[in-house]
Amino acid sequence: MADAIVLISAESQKINEAAQAIVEIPGVRDVYSVAGDIDLVAVVSSAAFDDLTDIIPDGIAKVDGVLSTQTLMAFKTYSRKEMKAAFELGLD
Repeated sequence: MADAIVLISAESQKINEAAQAIVEIPGVRDVYSVAGDIDLVAVVSSAAFDDLTDIIPDGIAKVDGVLSTQTLMAFKTYSRKEMKAAFELGLD
């Protein structure tokens, strides 16, 4: 499993349309509209690292209104839900 967080800058008048188009791309789990230097954050998951090429540069970056992307690769996931389940199983 390969996970990534994609920081997206978009044309201000096309943020909503870009977000809606991005969330429809297979492999994109969620898209958040955020405040700050970037406009959108996409959470991406794929079965293999190589699949990220189809999702990010060939998908997200080509959406109308997207000006630039910056990708953060996830090495390890920490989840409150998963940690709670592990402690309930006695894996502390």
